Amino acid sequence: MLFAVLLPTAAALHAAPQAVPDTLAQRLLACASCHARVDARGDPVNDSYFPRIGGKPAGYLYNQLLNFREGRRQYPLMTYLVDHLPDPYLREIAGHFAAQPPAAHAAESPTVAPQVLERGRQLVMNGDAARKVPACVACHGQRLTGVEPAIPGLLGLPRDYVNAQFGAWRNKARRAHAPDCMAEITARLSLEDVNAVSSWLAAQPTPGDPRPAAAIARPLPLACGSAPEQP
Repeated sequence: MLFAVLLPTAAALHAAPQAVPDTLAQRLLACASCHARVDARGDPVNDSYFPRIGGKPAGYLYNQLLNFREGRRQYPLMTYLVDHLPDPYLREIAGHFAAQPPAAHAAESPTVAPQVLERGRQLVMNGDAARKVPACVACHGQRLTGVEPAIPGLLGLPRDYVNAQFGAWRNKARRAHAPDCMAEITARLSLEDVNAVSSWLAAQPTPGDPRPAAAIARPLPLACGSAPEQP
């Protein structure tokens, strides 16, 4: 009896397949399986190592898609997905996600000592002049939500993801257009500093308006090929 219940009806077998709209939004739904997926309660999943990309500056997203396609970033799945996509289509993808509202993200509970968090706060807000490390806010904006058109926000990112990206720069698995400012900064930071910065950033709540800033003071503290000075 149970077997009969599970069998499809004749009507179901002959029903016309449901048409799937051929739209950019439909094609990019698969990206949400890593970058924006939530469970039935609305809680994020796959949220330890995969960043949310909704609301990031379009120029930044486009640059990262190029970096994956051209081998400056090493992650086989992303390289496979974008390997044969032309520049105009990558720009469309970047624009699609940039137009989405940035997602709120709960702050992580700190798991490090208070002095480690304080070191992270100092580096983020003030930098370290002795090591020629600029403050994160000097490039990523005073609210750390990024800057148009090509500088990403740093809040709402998992601590493990931030650590992984610093490691990728250190190991040259992640590169950017020269001059690669983040590679230079990472080389000047100790592993303890990286842990302090990632821990402090992850412990900060996302601001009520997490959109990227329209502009910041120029020139930047380091020449940066991914965010060149505007003519």
